[in-house]
Amino acid sequence: MSAEPFLRITEIFHSIQGESTWAGVPCTFVRLTGCPLRCVWCDTAYAFHGGERMTLDEIVARVVDIGTPLVEVTGGEPLAHPNAFPLITRLLDEDFTVLVETSGAFDVAPVDRRAHLIMDLKCPGSGESARNLWSNLDRLAHGDEVKFVVKDREDYEWMREVIRGRGLGTRARQGELRALLVSPVWGEVELQDLAGWILEDRLPVRLQVQLHKLVWGPERTGV
Repeated sequence: MSAEPFLRITEIFHSIQGESTWAGVPCTFVRLTGCPLRCVWCDTAYAFHGGERMTLDEIVARVVDIGTPLVEVTGGEPLAHPNAFPLITRLLDEDFTVLVETSGAFDVAPVDRRAHLIMDLKCPGSGESARNLWSNLDRLAHGDEVKFVVKDREDYEWMREVIRGRGLGTRARQGELRALLVSPVWGEVELQDLAGWILEDRLPVRLQVQLHKLVWGPERTGV
């Protein structure tokens, strides 16, 4: 008899969505354990190792028990784990709205297209921009979002050229993408500076801050 499919889970918790166009909405987060990337500014390094082994049935039951209509599958890097794909489908089949936060380093093609992808293209300041899988951009649809985490002016200029050179601005304006998100590394970029650069360049982006850190502080986990 085959073993029941499982994932290693760092935490499942109920909070306010802190990022993306869904910011401010109550959300259940399913944080998977493990990530092969090592972004220098990572704020979830505690999810690199450990975690609790849970079957897909147990995970879905926990999410159902919390009962929030919006669910985010995150990490770590969720798409590094083959059983994340059936978990996403199981949650969708339970009529949850599912967000999938991914680094963009893994092929998004196997993700159930009822889910909303939030793909974090890695800027040079992350130390992991070489891991970007550029073919993923062609797989994104109108419900999906692209996020850039900006550490400094160099990252901003890199982001600007990616948006222009790969036609992301046009796709966002035409509704082929839900949004282009710009998120400053916490404590590294002055918000007024970043806002000024965006306005000067007329970029069709949405500036976001990590709302959960404003509410509970930057060091708190499980929120």
